[in-house]
Amino acid sequence: MVTHVPAEEQGDERGALLAFLEEQRGGIRRALLGLTEEQARTRPSASELSLGGLLKHVGEVEESWIARARQEPPAVERDESNWHETFLLVGDETVASRLAYWERVAAGTERFIRSAPSLDDTFPLPPDPWFPPEGRVSLRWLCLHLIRETARHAGHADIIRESLDGKTAYELVALERAASHADTTP
Repeated sequence: MVTHVPAEEQGDERGALLAFLEEQRGGIRRALLGLTEEQARTRPSASELSLGGLLKHVGEVEESWIARARQEPPAVERDESNWHETFLLVGDETVASRLAYWERVAAGTERFIRSAPSLDDTFPLPPDPWFPPEGRVSLRWLCLHLIRETARHAGHADIIRESLDGKTAYELVALERAASHADTTP
């Protein structure tokens, strides 16, 4: 844990789940603080992962899961022919544009989860071979899955950032707080 997640109001399970998801999103956003576009696209290890690619991936994944829960097609269709692009900034994509996209996705996730009648409501899983046939999951499962997915990639982001310039998650929290303080100081 790098930042503290405040306790939810008594009985606000949705608030708690969304707060933990936001805390993990923050880890990925912080990993990009102060980097150039070139640094965000750099792959400092044998892996194909870059910070810009991770940013793009988590935004697309979150959007696609909320679309599934709404039983709508995702905004970006991925299959074997273009799956590799989920981890790459391509064309005119920038860190700023992907951060803005993810911010819109996160706001939509918040609205959807808060407005759902129950976290026990379910939706069908897609007919992909890695899901059980005719499987269904709850909105609670969805929230936990998004936390897990985002946390996994926040850990990747920590390692990539430290490989780029040595900055650790704790240093990035301090940097973010200093920048936030500077923005509010007249």
